[in-house]
Amino acid sequence: MYQPLADRIRPQSLDEVVGQRHILGEDGLLRRVIESGKIPNMVFYGPSGTGKTTVANLIANRAGRTLRRLNATTASLSDVREVMDEVGTLLAPNGVLLYLDEIQYFNKKQQQSLLEFLENGKITLIAATTENPYFTIFNAILSRCTVFEFKALTAQDVLPAVDRGIAAMSEELGVEARCEPGVREKLAAASGGDVRKALNAVELLMNAGRVEDGAVRLTLEDAAVAAQRSAMRYDREGDDHYDIASALMKSLRGSDADGALHYLARLLEAGDLITAIRRLLCSASEDIGLAYPQAAAIVKACCDSALQLGLPEAKLPLAQAAILLATAPKSNSVVLAIDRALADVRAGRTGDYPRHLQNVHADGAGFEREQGYLYPHDYPHHWVAQQYLPDAIRDRVYYEYGSNRNEQAARAYWEKIKGE
Repeated sequence: MYQPLADRIRPQSLDEVVGQRHILGEDGLLRRVIESGKIPNMVFYGPSGTGKTTVANLIANRAGRTLRRLNATTASLSDVREVMDEVGTLLAPNGVLLYLDEIQYFNKKQQQSLLEFLENGKITLIAATTENPYFTIFNAILSRCTVFEFKALTAQDVLPAVDRGIAAMSEELGVEARCEPGVREKLAAASGGDVRKALNAVELLMNAGRVEDGAVRLTLEDAAVAAQRSAMRYDREGDDHYDIASALMKSLRGSDADGALHYLARLLEAGDLITAIRRLLCSASEDIGLAYPQAAAIVKACCDSALQLGLPEAKLPLAQAAILLATAPKSNSVVLAIDRALADVRAGRTGDYPRHLQNVHADGAGFEREQGYLYPHDYPHHWVAQQYLPDAIRDRVYYEYGSNRNEQAARAYWEKIKGE
């Protein structure tokens, strides 16, 4: 039966696990927990291919427990009960360590049903998830578990695993591996911090590489093909979606064109045109606003062009919009003003409309009263003083001029007109 290279050379000790030094280093908390042999219920949170399953295997071996693995995408509560039935039998004399992968796919009822198995201590749960556990795992489970975050690996972290994979494949195939300069680094960098992806590429290259003079030749060209697009980590319904969208928005707001282009590129490479467009359109009003009012129209035109062009050409108008927004003067006076107004409305601070602002036919046929409305265009400079807010909040101020040139010019204009 075929077994992937990543499984065949899975680390047999904590020292062989790549990365995760913050929890598995010499003084890392998780390492100390494992070495104590007293294993609590835990949640492993982090991207795929970062060592969660490997560490669970090492924990089971260290604690002398029988390891049972279930995946919440396919498992049911009956599968969990079957595992429970093994406790106290010859199948699991020292108890069971249940590794439940992708726990976020268990619904609330299924997750709550796990509690009865956790309370008596007969099984130890290690739940793994690629999604934020504080959003996807219910509090009753979280309160009984310790959360450990597994971080995405750097290319430097992955490189030792690539070397180990090449060495293992060379031994299995009985041939020497000759790598062109940069092949190892390419495989490590293109994995996107996922050891499994890197080792899959190694296995592919070693099995398909040209044999010359008794050695497998690994070329940079083949490595680029084997690792193509694998560095992208993106899930349109997961944390990555919100993290990239947030990073793009904050880079635009922070006037960092390079950061904005980087996160825009990641969205485009993942084919997520809509998220990119929504963030750009939002930033035009939220972060630039009245400091450069034309930005909204320009960005809208760029986004319309992108939708008409489609990918890959859509990258051009969207990059234009991103650079424009990042380098434009900033003002958040618009968002502050509407948020203040919304806060009053939501708090019930409203009141009746001033009579002179009501519809002229508000009283119905035959019952019209003089409104007293002053038509601004009948007055000099098209302005006349009159009350617009309801009586209850007549002195409320929502909009405050920003410090940028455009808004200060508008302020000076109206102060002159109003004689303030």
